Amino acid sequence: MAARKAAPPPEAEGDEGPGGPVEIAVLGDLGNHESDITGSLMGIEPGGECIIYFDSPGGSPYCAMSLVALIRLRGIEATGIVTGECSSAALWPFAACRRRVVTPHSVFLFHPMKWQSEEHIGITEAAEWSRHFAELEKEMDVLLGDLFGTAVDLIGEWIRTHRYVTGRDMVKAGLAEMVPLEPLPGLVPTRRGR
Repeated sequence: MAARKAAPPPEAEGDEGPGGPVEIAVLGDLGNHESDITGSLMGIEPGGECIIYFDSPGGSPYCAMSLVALIRLRGIEATGIVTGECSSAALWPFAACRRRVVTPHSVFLFHPMKWQSEEHIGITEAAEWSRHFAELEKEMDVLLGDLFGTAVDLIGEWIRTHRYVTGRDMVKAGLAEMVPLEPLPGLVPTRRGR
């Protein structure tokens, strides 16, 4: 989960200009890398820009909410690019990005939240967790629709049916834009004289 500065975009002759946006890779389970991702986001000036590359099966819904809060509360102008998979809890920070980019090969899994406990807990605590979990699931589904800002009914259907969605499906629903697998303008400096 390393963050680095992107290559500066081509500038006018003699104009140094600032470097490109910070690039952040979200790989694997969100919860396993939360401190790295959070640190990278905290390193961006409020109102600054970043590019977040996603290849994640999801993870903790609390981590997802925290990342959404950091992106939105700090006014970060994030571009989310799904290079592989963006599923489950990883959908929330992707949806929080102002610009959402997919390839023809990007994959998304929408599903209801799953409750898993590896701890030995008493019946009272389990009952409270069950109540909390039901509320959290409803709130997270509403939040996901709000973040995407469109196709709320379609997203709800995808969640209820445990739907695998392609990059093309996301574009068709108006939730992302498609890019071909070639260098993105502004990320790769052009060589002068070519």
